[in-house]
Amino acid sequence: MSRPQLVLVRLWPWLLAFLVLGPLLGRGYVLTYDMVFVPDLAMRSDFLGLGTGLPRAVPSDAVVAALDTVVPGDVLQKVLLLAALGLAGTGARRLVADDSVAAQLAATSLYLWSPFVAERLGIGHWPLLLTYAALPWIYDAARRGRAGERTLPQLVLWLGLASLSAAGGVIAAVFAIVCVAGRSRDAVRRSVLVAAAAVAVNAPWLVAGALHGSGALSDPRGVEAFAARAEGYLPLPLTLLGLGGIWNAEVVPPSREGWAAVVQLVVVVAVGLVGVSTWRSRVLLRDRLGLGLAAVIGLVVALVGSVAPDLLGWVVANIPGGGLFRDGSRFVALLAPLAASLFGTGAAVLVAKVAERASRILVATVLALVPLALMPDLGLALAGRLSAVDYPEEYAAARSAIQERQDAGVEGDVLLLPFSSYRLPSWNDDRPTLDPTGRYLTPNYLASDVLYVDGEAIAGEDQRAARVSDLLESDLEPEALAGALAAEGIAWVVLERDAQEMVGDAAPSADLAGLPVVHEGTDLVVWELPGADPARAGTAREVAMAVAWLAGLGTLAAAVAALLRRRTRAHRNVF
Repeated sequence: MSRPQLVLVRLWPWLLAFLVLGPLLGRGYVLTYDMVFVPDLAMRSDFLGLGTGLPRAVPSDAVVAALDTVVPGDVLQKVLLLAALGLAGTGARRLVADDSVAAQLAATSLYLWSPFVAERLGIGHWPLLLTYAALPWIYDAARRGRAGERTLPQLVLWLGLASLSAAGGVIAAVFAIVCVAGRSRDAVRRSVLVAAAAVAVNAPWLVAGALHGSGALSDPRGVEAFAARAEGYLPLPLTLLGLGGIWNAEVVPPSREGWAAVVQLVVVVAVGLVGVSTWRSRVLLRDRLGLGLAAVIGLVVALVGSVAPDLLGWVVANIPGGGLFRDGSRFVALLAPLAASLFGTGAAVLVAKVAERASRILVATVLALVPLALMPDLGLALAGRLSAVDYPEEYAAARSAIQERQDAGVEGDVLLLPFSSYRLPSWNDDRPTLDPTGRYLTPNYLASDVLYVDGEAIAGEDQRAARVSDLLESDLEPEALAGALAAEGIAWVVLERDAQEMVGDAAPSADLAGLPVVHEGTDLVVWELPGADPARAGTAREVAMAVAWLAGLGTLAAAVAALLRRRTRAHRNVF
């Protein structure tokens, strides 16, 4: 590969990443569904796994809270998104056992410019995008490890990056284990070490979830609501093979609803079939088995919510943590490495069949651009569906008011009203987003974990939130309601007027007129409740979470130390 070709191959994933995210890279915050960043996310005990709700944002919120002490929140968000897409594309090159320009460009395009990326970006699953980015690097570390290189520290670090969410941690752990597993003594030893590392880096959310006991059970009605869905003219299995299938139709790119999705799947499968023979001859059997087994597992998990909803419903209702598998289309990520490997190899075979240099360049270019041409609405921030916005100034005023009361010795949590999970802020161009108010403020916050999908309520798991919802729906007078909420550890109640007008009676709320007001603006009003009794996690739980965090951070620190020692020795050998 010539130097210009090498430069092109290395720049291509970052060019694609900038093409997707370019309009979002100015100052401001991209708020869409589950992706909520704020100027300064204050560290709090709930982010460490000590809250009453399931640890859905553990450890991602704690990581963001630590990082945005040195990097502004909006800048950190853009860095993480760019890193996710750029690393995904760069890693995809390592999935192809062919160093030709055609193979590496094609694999990069298919892996980065995929329906999975478009749909997860639209729904705001940024930790899952980091998981997706880490998979090719995990495969590469496992492959080189079997060849005799000492790559366990790198593999552990990639597992850590992939495990910022519970689902991401499970996906990465499954992929890593199937890539390193084998019957030889070395393979068994590597498998045990990788499995132990995966448990350690996922310990914060694993332990936090385990401590909830029966509270980690989920509503079985969520199985049907979150099951993978067919897109456009493609039946569900083919939709999943095309790396799509998210349950939320609102985030599906419009191009996926037409013939373009069919054409793309046909082209990708055809090119992959062309390369199968070469792929089998160039990729070791153990690597083929790893990629293939991961793809099968991903497809089965993605399908089970639709094919066997009763079985999965029993699992989520009776096995703690089973709710992780309700959104099965997240596991489509496990199909992507195999798809990129085959597509890249097939592209190289097709280009090699062309005699003239100009024609080879044309064929390679066309194959690299097929994913872009057939799904153009991933580019330019999902064809303009996303944009960066600024928070209204009164959010900072409300935060300062509560911070002052905390500094004066008031303790307790914030209750967010209306008591519903999502908002449609007018200042966010009416895009749905998790209520950002709680993250913007400094104390722990209590929000509803009841979800509505197609008008059906999916019950949450937080028993404290359920009790507060019942209180809000009662006919208690303001003073009596304030006393009951204070007994639940609530010190402040924040009402968002715009959201209240929008949801009306669809979500519980309250008017606490007559109670002390610490902030009142055009949209936010903050009441302070006297006599709040702050909820405590308990010493045993705090110790358990401390051990979990030490296990995770200690494992990552050991991996970093091993890499530094190796580089130091290599440097000494050079001189």
